[in-house]
Amino acid sequence: MMTSSGSRRLPGPSLKVRSALVSRPKDPADVHSVIAHYVRLYKLIGSPGYPADDADLHARLGHSVRRSYRPQGTARQMVAIAADGDRSRLLAAIKVPTQIIHGQADPLVPVDAAHDLAAKIGGAQLDLIGGMGHDLPRQLWPRFIAGICGAAARS
Repeated sequence: MMTSSGSRRLPGPSLKVRSALVSRPKDPADVHSVIAHYVRLYKLIGSPGYPADDADLHARLGHSVRRSYRPQGTARQMVAIAADGDRSRLLAAIKVPTQIIHGQADPLVPVDAAHDLAAKIGGAQLDLIGGMGHDLPRQLWPRFIAGICGAAARS
């Protein structure tokens, strides 16, 4: 879901999205500022066809921030993604049923990445979802579950 082979030939996020990813809350010591920061980020990378309810988004992100706000962890994740490199050659070795789920409106990992994965993983099934960005809209959970269960049944 929403991932890539790591090929450097694939398009990446726009400058606007890259800038948002490295931006910081206005006041990192204030929980409300941190939550507002993440709400802005999620609205930028989220699904335009399945917009998140503002109250639900605030509540979910507020819970997450209050439970475990670790900006260093986010920085480490970004470094790990950048350092991981191209996994294209490894993908041909995947022999299990594979379901690729990707939003056609994903501004963080553009949809070309899903097409690339499907071409490199033999027999992979590609489920491109119109209006989906880089999030997991609750309305699509039944579709995600069906796709994952279908891949499991094919094994």
